[in-house]
Amino acid sequence: MTYQETLDKIHSFQKFGNRLGLERMTKLMELLGNPQERMNIIHVAGTNGKGSVCRYLYSVLQENGYRTGLYTSPFLERFTERIEFDGSEISEEDLISYTKLVLEKVDQMLEEGMESPTEFELITAIAFLYFAEQDMDYLVLEVGLGGIGDSTNMMSKPAASVITSISFDHTEYLGDTLEKIAVQKAGIIKLGVPVILLVEDEGARGAIVGIAEEKGAPVYNAANAVYQIRERKSSGYTFDTVIRGTSYEGLTISMLGRHQIRNAICALTVLEVLKNEKRIHLDKEKTYLGFLKAKQTGRFEIMSTNPYVIIDGAHNEAGAAALALAVKDHFPTEKILMVMGMLADKKIDKLGEIFGMITDEFIATEPDSPRKLAASVLCEALQKAGKQCIAVSDPVEACRYAAGLDQYDVILFAGSLYLIGKVRGILSREKEQSSSVL
Repeated sequence: MTYQETLDKIHSFQKFGNRLGLERMTKLMELLGNPQERMNIIHVAGTNGKGSVCRYLYSVLQENGYRTGLYTSPFLERFTERIEFDGSEISEEDLISYTKLVLEKVDQMLEEGMESPTEFELITAIAFLYFAEQDMDYLVLEVGLGGIGDSTNMMSKPAASVITSISFDHTEYLGDTLEKIAVQKAGIIKLGVPVILLVEDEGARGAIVGIAEEKGAPVYNAANAVYQIRERKSSGYTFDTVIRGTSYEGLTISMLGRHQIRNAICALTVLEVLKNEKRIHLDKEKTYLGFLKAKQTGRFEIMSTNPYVIIDGAHNEAGAAALALAVKDHFPTEKILMVMGMLADKKIDKLGEIFGMITDEFIATEPDSPRKLAASVLCEALQKAGKQCIAVSDPVEACRYAAGLDQYDVILFAGSLYLIGKVRGILSREKEQSSSVL
């Protein structure tokens, strides 16, 4: 298979939809020799923040000399973004070869009368097999959806289980209360394995702690950590904190938004727990450098200035609220245009209400997804809420339209990861073309 044929084959498994449960994955991993059991894994779940926490852990471990893998989802621009090792994405050649190996076992499953794996299960199996054959010290593994039935939840004893936050998202799969969602996320907790939490809601945290106690898993609450911001700039934050007796003064992060300080503290707590268990050694200077270098594409990412063009993957209530606070922090008086696109299964009224605290002026567009909400429907909802809005369904045209307006200090794209993935590619290509002309 060529690289494109490989991607087409992987994506053909979309027809099997999203189905939680580990029966298919258990069988597939058995046929592959259970490669996930041969790795030191830091397993990270949560409604929001898990991608950023993963990126902090990945960067700091690398700076401290650990050969580290990173598995995340979804991708923004390139499929290979999802599988990264030691600073490089999986090569197209490796993706082709490991996909072939996994598909052989999928065929065997089907011959034995098993259900087909879903697309995400297939990708996760490819990643596990690839990582197991690298000279790797740690794998930072991001949960896809929930926890209990997520296809990443296949290892019997990870190094640490991390739950970053609990808020409303994917309620059709995970439940309609924070406690129910928390129980789903807590499904990654294993016997005796340390649990690090960044969960603010008391009811949700209590549900998780109860499950951890049943499994004899010690709990470390990163949400209790106190910090002091020293400096806030468009390039990042510098802050002081103390984590499990270790002082971190003047720690600087490049990810923007106060929520990223909390995410950094969560990652620090994970690192301190592993350090105290003698699983890792941390050099203070290298740790600081790792946090400074860590960047999460598509999370309050400034693509250009004059005007500021920013993309953010906020697509649920908690993410939207964090974005609104970050905008207030950095652009309290600037005139802002928001280009918004959503998936049809998201809460349009809630997101519109929160984003409406950022600005009154919108362009409604559509994400690059078959599950997209029509721009006309979104625009009508925003107008009913008293906002100014025009509908430009094609995100390419929406970018061009926004770029032609000169009365705004900030142009902000948000509402869906599928939208900002598309927009990031458009903006990156335009920047490259401008540079080549110059």
